[in-house]
Amino acid sequence: MEHALQVIGIIPARLKSERLPGKLLIPIAGKTLIQRTYENALRCKLLDDLIVATDSQSILEHVQSFGGKAYLTSENCRNGTDRLAEVLTLNPTLQKIPFVINIQGDEPFLEPEVIQKVIEGLQSDKQIMVSTPITPIQTEEEALDSSVVKCVRRQDGDALYFSRALIPSSKKQGYQPETRYYRHIGVYGYRTDFLLLYTKLPSTPLQLSEDLEQLKILEHGYRIKTVVVDSISIGVDEPADIKKVEYLLCKQNTSSSPEESALP
Repeated sequence: MEHALQVIGIIPARLKSERLPGKLLIPIAGKTLIQRTYENALRCKLLDDLIVATDSQSILEHVQSFGGKAYLTSENCRNGTDRLAEVLTLNPTLQKIPFVINIQGDEPFLEPEVIQKVIEGLQSDKQIMVSTPITPIQTEEEALDSSVVKCVRRQDGDALYFSRALIPSSKKQGYQPETRYYRHIGVYGYRTDFLLLYTKLPSTPLQLSEDLEQLKILEHGYRIKTVVVDSISIGVDEPADIKKVEYLLCKQNTSSSPEESALP
């Protein structure tokens, strides 16, 4: 009997990035960013399939050239989540797969254990519609950076709120070293039926104010399970980040660590 697919990973890939246009096709030490991200995500053994959802014919053809799977989507998708939903809508057979994982296309060092914990968090409770990873913040600079999304959560792990501001705040004001702060990592696990519903829900005030998609989920009364991971991935948002990635690749190639050397 053929194995029924349970989890599919989808990498939304837009060619016209606002801060670094065309970044997914930039070569980094011999492979493009999207290829490194794709091959790295394949290391997660809980993913039954992995595809790229893109608005670009050039990205589509490139992914197919290195043996990856890709679907062409509309340029009118507002965000990566809409791109995922469009792939599902255009391919009804994919809608039968219970879980969908949204993996960012510009994070070639995302550890497979992070994706695995997101999947496990989603499967742990039928009432959970979405799961996402968070990791402890290590420095004051990181905590005060508005580009770093912070998260506060309930005792059971459900998210209470996400913000670009410092949360939890203190009556003492400012960063408090003794307070545990969490940074959100932009990977999402969805129940497939909820993902299709989510994109049809109207935008919400806090979502628009913070410019954070996940707040729409909370504002509409749905639960997001957070899973704590001891990991932080390195995204590529500006030219300087490319140098960082090249440095890390060079470093890992000379490392004796089996885990590091397994990275593409």
